[in-house]
Amino acid sequence: MSKSQIYNIKINALDNSPIDLSDFKGKYLLIVNVASKCGFTNQYRDLEKLFQKFKQQLMVIGVPSNQFGGQEPGSQEQIGAFCERNYGVSFLMTEKLKVKGENQHPLYTWLTNKNENGKFTSSVKWNFQKYLVGPDGRLIDVYYSLTTPMSSKITKHIV
Repeated sequence: MSKSQIYNIKINALDNSPIDLSDFKGKYLLIVNVASKCGFTNQYRDLEKLFQKFKQQLMVIGVPSNQFGGQEPGSQEQIGAFCERNYGVSFLMTEKLKVKGENQHPLYTWLTNKNENGKFTSSVKWNFQKYLVGPDGRLIDVYYSLTTPMSSKITKHIV
């Protein structure tokens, strides 16, 4: 059993309004660290497609981070405008966060630390790494950047 619950973690949306993760109990969560100037940025398109296809049972949460190659340098307002304009993103986007190292946000501490999530320890390797959390709040798996959002590795859990 995990030490803490993902639903207790405090986080803000891109517009700085609070997000209550417990609103998503009973849904899958796909949490993805994102960047606007990355070779994987086109995955926004498939993240939106995945969200639209499964939005009854899934919430996609994009987490902007500038920790990999400085590929998310913009302000939160610029990030939001970029995502909407270029990819029609309608899924949830958080404030810009540290996903690794010192000052790692508690969401990523939970996702990457077995003592917190009760499943396994991992490290965030690059932009567009994906963590899938089940409707029961338990971590299911981690998928590295090369795994596309519509991959059966992910969708097989949701259908």
